Amino acid sequence: MYKAPVEEIAFTLKHVAGMGRAMEDGRLGDLSGDVVDAILTEAGRFAGDVMEPLAEIGDRQGTKLVDGKVVLPPGWEQLYRDWIAGGWNGLTAPEEFGGQGLPHMLNIATLEMWNSASMAFGLAPTLTMGAVEALLAHGSEDLKRKYLAKLVSGEWAGTMNLTEPHAGSDVGALRTRAERRDDGTYRLFGQKIFITWGDHEAAENIVHFVLARLPDAPAGTRGISLFLVPKFLVGDDGSLGARNDYFAHSLEHKLGIHGSPTCTMIYGDGKYGSEKGAVGWLIGEENKGLACMFTMMNNARLAVGIQGVAIAEAATQKAIAYAKERTQGRAPGTTTTGMSPIIEHPDIARMLLTMKALTQGSRAICYACAEAIDMSHRDEGRASYWQGRAALLTPIAKSFSTDAGVDVASLGIQVHGGMGFIEETGAARLLRDARIAPIYEGTNGIQAIDLVTRKLTIAGGDHLRGFTHELREIADAVEKSNLDGFGETAARLYAAITDLEAASEWLLARQAEGRIAEALSGATPYQRLFGLVLTACYLAKGGLADVADGEGEKRIALCRFAAENMLAETTALTDRIVAGASSLEAARIALA
Repeated sequence: MYKAPVEEIAFTLKHVAGMGRAMEDGRLGDLSGDVVDAILTEAGRFAGDVMEPLAEIGDRQGTKLVDGKVVLPPGWEQLYRDWIAGGWNGLTAPEEFGGQGLPHMLNIATLEMWNSASMAFGLAPTLTMGAVEALLAHGSEDLKRKYLAKLVSGEWAGTMNLTEPHAGSDVGALRTRAERRDDGTYRLFGQKIFITWGDHEAAENIVHFVLARLPDAPAGTRGISLFLVPKFLVGDDGSLGARNDYFAHSLEHKLGIHGSPTCTMIYGDGKYGSEKGAVGWLIGEENKGLACMFTMMNNARLAVGIQGVAIAEAATQKAIAYAKERTQGRAPGTTTTGMSPIIEHPDIARMLLTMKALTQGSRAICYACAEAIDMSHRDEGRASYWQGRAALLTPIAKSFSTDAGVDVASLGIQVHGGMGFIEETGAARLLRDARIAPIYEGTNGIQAIDLVTRKLTIAGGDHLRGFTHELREIADAVEKSNLDGFGETAARLYAAITDLEAASEWLLARQAEGRIAEALSGATPYQRLFGLVLTACYLAKGGLADVADGEGEKRIALCRFAAENMLAETTALTDRIVAGASSLEAARIALA
């Protein structure tokens, strides 16, 4: 059974991600450590006691389409209502619309708990929160007045509608069309697929943010507009009116996240209303919808990254508990009779420590990204610095953490042995659920392209250079600590950071020379290289912070394990980045 690691989450927020320093500096208003702890404790209780028991039911029974209505698994509608009653949907939203105005770091921490308890359920609030952000940033005052308070509370849910059968990552190829009406509204026609929580009865209304193209729009991404399309039309007084002309045509049968309704949506075929066409309202300006949608997608990418952390945490907890109870064989050096708990066998210990290091490292990366987002709004004197840091960390947080979620869940099955491969233990569900996260909100390959071509090149690479200098300061602190527990950590950190610097400069040089294909050939290895370096550095930062409190042996031991067992990969990754491009091009013949 999942138990939220409240103390670990609070420690990472305060001592690794920087929330403690931000509170001391007064950048988070009157937020205090005690309030943070109270919020996290209550979120952990709800996730473990209320949400997690329904996760297996959601996986086993899934969602169903019955007489045109999407039916959630038993207990899930009430779960959603209990969740919004707790005020969890509006943690970061402005107080003027009923939110609590709390930092993004705290919201990301609670999102981790929801997704550890049930990733299928945790997807619902993630999308609604994204809808709030897009409407705040780009919506008209009238749309904000009508929709924001209900979206903030969670009484109304939100979704993103991007993908079409022929237009996945290449959203510029979409065909859903919008037609202008004299009253300032639009009518939408088309089909969208893979729409997460696209329809259900848990919320009173569902507000879809739909990408579509106007008849006179330019081709490609320059001709995409964003529209708000509610399930039920909303009157000027906020009351719900007629059903809008769209419906969920079918539900996808998926590998995992069975409790999450993934819908195929049909807009404007005349099923509802006197006139064909789903009624929509423009968000932002015509033909500039993709920029508006990216307001949702950028923070959604971090939220997906935290799903990887969440699955990794749940899988690690489950594997450690099983390894302590399961006996098999006799561990080296055992002095007791009978079989040993498998946790005492070196290979099992290696897998569990790898799981733990990847979980804590990816958590720190995501929380550090959330800190950068918060500080870009709250540290006016350094806003551009923090914007650059958030931009740099977002693709790493999304990709490294979701890859870690899959790797850790897979290792969890391996620790369980045959019991992990059957559904009885729940280990298999975690891997099935985790596997979608590297795919959606921009595949991890797309994140790698973004990292190398757009984020690495910020300020001509100077932001990256400044960041690696900060990482070297962590290695310096480890070296100066003279603590035996760190072993060779400092030397391994220096070597890994040097690898990161060398790979970064090589990629920057290739792009400066116009050799983009060579740079992209190394993009995915570079993304992993960066994530591994951050993992080890942030683990070291945590160990040093614990030492300052007179503790830290466990953190330092885990940091040493990561440095001495996982960082050797950075040299190989650097070689793949620098030397792999020519072989990749030459090997294309093998694909013919």
